[in-house]
Amino acid sequence: MQVTWKLPDGGEITADVAEGQSLMEAARDNDVPHVLGECGGCLSCATCHVIVAPEWRDRVGGPGDMEEAMLDITAAPSTTGSRLSCQIAARADLDGQVLEVPAS
Repeated sequence: MQVTWKLPDGGEITADVAEGQSLMEAARDNDVPHVLGECGGCLSCATCHVIVAPEWRDRVGGPGDMEEAMLDITAAPSTTGSRLSCQIAARADLDGQVLEVPAS
């Protein structure tokens, strides 16, 4: 499946992502700036903050309780659509997904 990350500078990175891979891992594999994933996806650092594009939010779903708490400590303010990309796994129905990378 393909995912596009829209960058703070107006650029974009589009990459093929294997089903089941976290979008944080995919971002790191594709050198997406500002998606650090310092904790390796353990839901303890909030450095993989992304904003799911409005048209994808229903399919992706919202954050769970622990993720919601971590979104309170992101470097960029949390907004509607904010998610930690370590908590979103690639799957067929998300092919073409668009994520905004907030400026840190």
